[in-house]
Amino acid sequence: MRLYLNIAQIIVSVALTGIILLQARGGSMGSMFGGGDSAVYHKRRGVERTIFNVTIGLAVAFFIVTILNVMIAG
Repeated sequence: MRLYLNIAQIIVSVALTGIILLQARGGSMGSMFGGGDSAVYHKRRGVERTIFNVTIGLAVAFFIVTILNVMIAG
């Protein structure tokens, strides 16, 4: 069981890293580090909203898999 959780954790972490990089690629390099338009007042629509929701889902999945992995290991 632990092997499957380790594999799942690796897959979710790679997917989460990829989706975060995909989000950052939408903006310019200046806005990535705080310059440019503020993302606080930005309304997400279409694909951008879907990518945002997938990021949240993957983050929750990573957290759950990590907690399960720690509980089984200990």
